[in-house]
Amino acid sequence: MADVKIRMRPNGPLLVEGAVELTDSAGDAYPLSPDKPTIALCRCGHSKDRPFCDGSHRTSGFESDERAPDG
Repeated sequence: MADVKIRMRPNGPLLVEGAVELTDSAGDAYPLSPDKPTIALCRCGHSKDRPFCDGSHRTSGFESDERAPDG
């Protein structure tokens, strides 16, 4: 079993569970609280706190619920 788990929420963010380091395109790390076991990453592109989710998907009309292929 992996130490990090990423779950897709229907019509919502990617939930990243476990100890991770998140860096920007320049390689600079975002500050993450070690006390918070899960971070939510924006998928809709409307968050004012990107790359983190701020709940904007609820009012932006974002719809996405991809499913893993069977088998």
